[in-house]
Amino acid sequence: MRPADAPGIQPRNSIAGDIMRMAGRVAAAILILEDFERRRVPLKTALADWARGARYAGAKDRAAIAGLCLDVLRRRRSLSAAIGDEGVRATMLAHLRLFEGLSPDAVAALAAEAPHGPGALSEAEAARLSTLRAFERESAREGGAPNSVASDFPAWLEGAVQRAFGGAALSELAAFAARADIDLRLNTLRTSPEKALAALETVGAAPAPFLKTAARIAAPTSEERAPAVTVIPAFNRGWVEVQDLGSQIAAAAAGEIGRAQVLDYCAGGGGKTLALASLMRGAGQLYAYDDDARRLQPLYERARRAGVRNLQIINPSTDKAALAALEARMDVVFIDAPCTGAGTWRRHPDTKWRLSPQQLDRRIEEQDEVLRDAARFVKPGGRLVYATCSFLMEENEDRLAAFLLGHPAFVETRALDAVLASGLLVEGAHEALARCETPNGALRLTPSRTRTDGFFIATLERRQTEKTAAARSMNQNAATAPSA
Repeated sequence: MRPADAPGIQPRNSIAGDIMRMAGRVAAAILILEDFERRRVPLKTALADWARGARYAGAKDRAAIAGLCLDVLRRRRSLSAAIGDEGVRATMLAHLRLFEGLSPDAVAALAAEAPHGPGALSEAEAARLSTLRAFERESAREGGAPNSVASDFPAWLEGAVQRAFGGAALSELAAFAARADIDLRLNTLRTSPEKALAALETVGAAPAPFLKTAARIAAPTSEERAPAVTVIPAFNRGWVEVQDLGSQIAAAAAGEIGRAQVLDYCAGGGGKTLALASLMRGAGQLYAYDDDARRLQPLYERARRAGVRNLQIINPSTDKAALAALEARMDVVFIDAPCTGAGTWRRHPDTKWRLSPQQLDRRIEEQDEVLRDAARFVKPGGRLVYATCSFLMEENEDRLAAFLLGHPAFVETRALDAVLASGLLVEGAHEALARCETPNGALRLTPSRTRTDGFFIATLERRQTEKTAAARSMNQNAATAPSA
């Protein structure tokens, strides 16, 4: 197929050059979403596969098409309910009408535009569009529609969402359908927050709430491209890292660790490792471990660029003795636990439609295992920080309750106290974060409450004496273990 004949492409001699018109972008987005639905692959895979066959599409076109796909997936169930059709084409038409602000006539003209559009509307489609109204969440609840339809999440999670948010479930989940801001961490190992922030003026960054070392670029609209932060001089100098503000707050729960021995037990690519290194200010010793050496690979270069000099990366295949030597020696063990990623649905809405009960069960098993394994590295009087990018209690409170039943030497502490001890909170942040506390002293951050990804952050302390632990064990043995 020649580029000029391909769906959604303007001829080379068009006045707009190689830039697709909106009709072409819509047609391409429908093709990609149909492929996503058919193969159940990550959206980025479907996008990449389409792009390989559409090299004529420019960077702006690819960004706009990806944005359309993500926006439709964020609201897939409510769009389908509004238009009365679960098909990809129908949900895209509903999105154009309700969230791109196009009139029914404009949607019809876009669809019929030859050769770029997705095809003329049928009489039934035109009739539905002419009477289409936004699927209002409150009226949906009054009409008996499930929360999962009104707030766009899988039906099998109805009980889990209700358990986590209760009467606020509709408003909490609605915030997960919004586009996410671009959050940045200002790296004090390389420069001052003030100097880093000044260098970010060109990309429209401003101070973020809660932390002194955080900046934020407002979420781009559907017509805007996100700023290319990773190519600006400040990024290449190691002054800034792209990191969600919720993730930064989770790292701050390590507390005051300036001279501490710290182990990041599920380090992965090292985002929180670098945040911990900045908190340590070059003192103490930081260790990064992950059970998959491939995930650790980016950390070597990222640490060099960030100016981290007190880091030892422990390879799981070659450094087993080095890891074993850390048992019962760590002041802080940080666990960024494997999870469903339910808290990242703003950025990765495709993941909520690919999530299954079986996947949740596997994550729960992994979380129990990593808690048991990591606990042995905490010294008496030390702290264990448990964090997930999930709002589900099954991955959070339930996992800690199960862990504590088998580990009476540990007790939950107030996570906000540790965040305060980090010295990073701005004025008023303590009071704002206190509204995110759970009854047991953990923090549950959400887009609605903190305009961050969804995060759960808990801190536990290992008691100094066996006597205290034994007494606590007797009390726990009388309790009933929670279900997974």
